[in-house]
Amino acid sequence: MKIVIADDSALWRDRIKSLLNGFNNISDVYEAENGVEALQLIRDKEPDLVIIDIRMPEMNGIEVLKKIRELNMKTKSCILTNYAYPQYKKKCFEAGADYFLSKTEDFEDVKIIISELANSEEGG
Repeated sequence: MKIVIADDSALWRDRIKSLLNGFNNISDVYEAENGVEALQLIRDKEPDLVIIDIRMPEMNGIEVLKKIRELNMKTKSCILTNYAYPQYKKKCFEAGADYFLSKTEDFEDVKIIISELANSEEGG
């Protein structure tokens, strides 16, 4: 699996990378600190999963989701945010998000998502 982590906080990117350490099915992890970098990585690397924050400079996470949808990519997307409000959740799912998690309440659920994706890839 290839994963792109898009968050303007280096601390959060590091926390997410630490969470991914236990998986042997992850081949590459790429990092972006803004939405423009994230979109470029997504286009270039065609990741299996993008873990993306909503609030980022240059292009926010919702805009990145819309671009992924426009590109017709098979990339799964997980919003991981401190702003887990119902109105954001609705906008993210409308823009094409597959998952929506709160950084404070659901952080560990990223492991579940990766396990599910890995199992679905192995199953064909």
